Amino acid sequence: MFKKRTMAAALIGLSVMMAAGTGTVNAATKTHTTNDNDTFWKLSKKYSVPLDTLMEANPKVDPLNLYKGIKLNIPTTKAAAAKKTETLAATAADDSSKTVKAMNGKEYDYSKALIVQATAYTAAASENGKWGAVDYFGDKLKVGTIAVDPKMIPLGTKLYVTGYDYNGLPQGGMVATATDIGGSIKGNRIDIFVPGVTSQAKSFGIQNVKVFVLK
Repeated sequence: MFKKRTMAAALIGLSVMMAAGTGTVNAATKTHTTNDNDTFWKLSKKYSVPLDTLMEANPKVDPLNLYKGIKLNIPTTKAAAAKKTETLAATAADDSSKTVKAMNGKEYDYSKALIVQATAYTAAASENGKWGAVDYFGDKLKVGTIAVDPKMIPLGTKLYVTGYDYNGLPQGGMVATATDIGGSIKGNRIDIFVPGVTSQAKSFGIQNVKVFVLK
């Protein structure tokens, strides 16, 4: 009898602990129901949550297909701060002595280097959907705009890209910023904005390039 009561008490205690744990998770987020004009970028500003943290909190939501009525998880300031601390700790673990020299002779510190597959896109309406010739932040597309998978390279990251071969880009390499995304840009892929028309961009093909993530 004593043993049965002890087991029952243990089960009750475990249930209470699990309930408490669940409550903690729920307390770390709140819910936002989207409107037609919402984007992850706008919501990150509205709720003061880093864009990559907001996107990671909603992994099953396509950032290019937000429409009215989607329930999004919004991490609280405390949860976002914890994520930022985790990111900073990971960054601190990188080798701070690594540098890359640009074509103009300037040296940049970088945290990691990636070999990725690159394609090119233009400002043509057929390539940019309803948003037009602007990046994910609403800024005009220009040389130096790079579309990335935010799970691979966080939006807003400064990059040095080299190894491409294209007449409309700076020769040898360029400093760029990850400010755009694309439906087909997943994993080890980037899309580089180039001036000109779609037929010219197609000549870029698929190239293996080296991307330095700058500090």
